[in-house]
Parts: sequence; C-alpha cells; structure tokens
Amino acid sequence: MTRSADVVVYGATSAGVAAAVAAGEAGARVLLLEPGRHLGGMTSGGLGYTDVGDARALGGAAARLRADIAEHYGTAPGRYAGPEPHVAEGIFRRWLERAGVDVEFDARLLGVETAERRGGRDGHRGHDGRDGRELRAVMVAGAGRVEGAVFIDASYEGDLLAAAGVPYRVGREDRSLYGERFAGRQELLPGMHNMPPWVSPFAGDPTGRVEGRILPQLHDRLLAGIGEGDGGVMSYGYRVCLTTAADRIPFERPDDYDEEYWELGRRLFARDRREGVERSAGAMLGLEPNLPGGMADGNSLGPVSLSVLDGSAWEYPDASPERREELRLHHLSHTRGFLYFLSHDPAVTAGIRRELARWGLPRGEFADTGHLPHQLYVREARRMLGERVLTEHDLLAGAIPSDTVALGSYHIDVREVQRVWRWVYEHPEPIGTVFTEGYLSVPVPLYGIPYASLVPRRVDAVNLLVPVCLSASAVAFASVRMEPQYMMLGQAAGVAAALAAGRGDDVQDVDVEVLRDRLRTTGQRVEPV
Repeated sequence: MTRSADVVVYGATSAGVAAAVAAGEAGARVLLLEPGRHLGGMTSGGLGYTDVGDARALGGAAARLRADIAEHYGTAPGRYAGPEPHVAEGIFRRWLERAGVDVEFDARLLGVETAERRGGRDGHRGHDGRDGRELRAVMVAGAGRVEGAVFIDASYEGDLLAAAGVPYRVGREDRSLYGERFAGRQELLPGMHNMPPWVSPFAGDPTGRVEGRILPQLHDRLLAGIGEGDGGVMSYGYRVCLTTAADRIPFERPDDYDEEYWELGRRLFARDRREGVERSAGAMLGLEPNLPGGMADGNSLGPVSLSVLDGSAWEYPDASPERREELRLHHLSHTRGFLYFLSHDPAVTAGIRRELARWGLPRGEFADTGHLPHQLYVREARRMLGERVLTEHDLLAGAIPSDTVALGSYHIDVREVQRVWRWVYEHPEPIGTVFTEGYLSVPVPLYGIPYASLVPRRVDAVNLLVPVCLSASAVAFASVRMEPQYMMLGQAAGVAAALAAGRGDDVQDVDVEVLRDRLRTTGQRVEPV
C-alpha cells in the first residue's frame, strides 16, 4: 500500500501539529504520522506549565494556542500557565480537522527510501545548479509506504533525519568546537538541584569512608574534564499532573517498588535532619496550583526528583525501539516510585508526607496510560548538522539573522545531566560523596532562530525540514527547546514545506522573504517589536 501527500510530517508533537496545520492552511495536502496515540507531545503530555521567557517572542501558533486556551476557560490570555492536558489535545485536534490534515496514529517509522538526485526534482535543477539527496518515501507501521514532495521531522528524537542519513550530534560538545563558554562537562557546584555534600554513594557504608557497591540512581563512570565534550544528555523524566480533588487517585505502592532504589533519598533526608534542613513538598515537586481546576504541574525539583540521573538519557537517542521502550518503562517506574516514596517512606519529613496525602493523580487525565502522562520528557536527543549551527554566541549577542523565522528568549536551561560521586580528600581520610552535575541557567536576550538551522545541507537532503532537532549546539538547543518555540518553528517549517512543494523547489531554495512575509500575516514574530 502506497499513500502520498505534498507534505508528510513525522511526529505529532506540538511542532508537528503546528507544521501540519500551517502546511494545510497554505493549501498543501498533508499527512501527519504519529508513532504514538496522542497529539501534542509534551504540551498535552504533562508539561502544563509552559516556559515562555519574554512574551514578546510569542507569535503565530504559540500565540494562537494561548488565545484558544483563554477562550476555552473564559479568561485573559496567560491567566493560566497552561491548559489541562486533555484540553490542549482537544485544541490541537480541532486545528488539524479545520486544516484538513489526515492523521495516522501508531505509525512508527520503519524505514526510508532516498535517492541521489542528478538535477532538480521533477526534472529541473535546484536554483544554484547543485545535485543533492532526495527523500522519496517513508515506511511506517500501519500506513505502509508514504511518498511526499517534502518531509518534516517534528519528532523529539530526530528519527526521520537519522534514518534519511542526515548527519547529527548527540550530547554535549567540547568547548573548543564552537568556542562556547558553557559547553562540555560542568564544574561540580552547589545549587538547588544539586546534592548537598556528605551523602555517601556506597550501598554498604552510609559514612562514605568504605568503598563498595554504588547505590542505584548514580551514573557510575569516570568524569570527563571540565569543558570536555562527553556526549552528556540532559536527564529525562515524566512531568506529572497532580490534584487535591476529592476523586483524586492516591499514590499507591507500585508492584515493582524497590526499597534499595530509594536509599539515596533516605540518605538525603537523613543528611537534612543532621543539618537542621526542613524541605517542603513544594520544594520537591512544585505543588503550585497553576493549572485550571486547581491542578498542579509536578516538576523536577531538588537533589532527588522526577528526573532520572543514572545516564539513561545518554543512551536513549540512538537506542533501538525495543531498548527505548525499556528505558521509558524505567522512567515510568521511577515516577511511580518517587511519588510513593515521598508520600509514604518514614525517612521522608513528616510535613512532606502530610502535604502529599492531600494530593493525587487526576482521574480525568491520562486515563489510557494509568493517569500518568503518555509522553516521556525527552529534553534533548539528536541535533541535526544543517546549513547553519546556532550557538551560544548567537544567543548571548541577541543576534537577529536576516532569515529569522521565529524568536527565542528563554534562559539557556540545561537541566541536570548526571549524578556521580567523587572522593573528597578531607582530614583524616577521604570521603566518598555524591554530586549532581550539569545544571545551568543562563539569561539571554531576545534572539532570532534562522531558517538555515531548520534546513539540512543540500548534499544530505533537499526536501526535509527539521523544526525540533534543529541544527544547534547543545548549549543553544537548551534555550530553543521550549514548547512555544517548537510550535513557532513547526509553523515556519510547515509554510516553507508548502512553498517548496508547490514550486517543486529544494527547501534550501525557498524564498526566505516570501516565507517571512507569510509568517508575519499569521502573527509570527520574525523580528523584535
């Protein structure tokens, strides 16, 4: 079975939805392929509290979503940090229906067909006369073979770009590669997300003086030097919706609960008691009722949190589908276990346990996935090596390139990368101590995200656009990776794809000024105001 469309979008993330809608509204025949069963990725998958940064950067699809949320609840835009997850998915579904976009669920990528092109597509050469590689079709579960004039990889993992042979990087680069101050392995410094000193990593010795088997939840490996590229990937986790509603689902002991897995948490609270530290439940989970209906968006906060810091995220981007599923289930087990640990373990401060007794999972959300989100928070995975690599220098300078198609503004937000241990050479003997490594939060001004960072090199692909796993350094990506930016970049990719498909052009030859003008008509911000 073969299907065809002018524009084929892989991944119904918020970027994928925005791309498909934009291409459909531009008159293209669009097919949206989603490997899972839901629309919206993290926007409908637990990340209710959406990081915005400077609101002046918001336009296009991101502003449209804010307006639709406000209309749904009868409030001013921005009144809530985000919608209830089912509301976000419902809005996306209506957008796709109105744009005439066909959607296929359970359409996991199985393979691709590419060809080295001599001369332009449909018998004409690209504008600069060069040849390139063309993506002809994708094979997906359920939908079979799908041909397209232009393809958009809107997945969080960059699976389509990788399958098509487009080069990419995973993880942190060395500082010397782009001359970035914040690249590579970071110093072991104090901070709210970092483990306080004198928590032992040794399972058999809480004092940290007798080396032995390492506790679970640590990444037991040699540290790279400061600033060295080690391929480190930001930790993943599940963002959870929590509620105090009377019909809430309580945090019950999971069938796979492992007492030893949470020994690290017990040692953290034991250390707190010794030092007179009193943590609140909000400091561990973020229990601010910032969503409609009094719900809270549970976040990864503190030294032990919803984030998994044992190096699982380092493996995930290039893992097989089977191994990814194992890693996903590991994160899901961590999430269930963390909620039970905080609410029931006697080592946890009584105040935290009392507060969490008031909270539970919302009965009306994520009913088909056990009331936990359907989307793992893949903070970063592959990053394309495209026509232009966006770097830390562009962001810190507030650069607005001439081919800007969306604005960014959020901090360079590198979440914790790993939990490790080191010997600390104290008198009279060294002490093994747990450290958290990688966290950074660096303010940036408004900056422009160029079209060239969404586009592969012509030799790699002439008809592929990448609005999520775009061409950026690990440092720059840590700012771009916000859901509003994904939506605006998805919209830009959708309009560009429709332009390229309509004219038979390579994506590298899209008239950027025409693209920018069309984005402006939809309210997209392509320059500061």
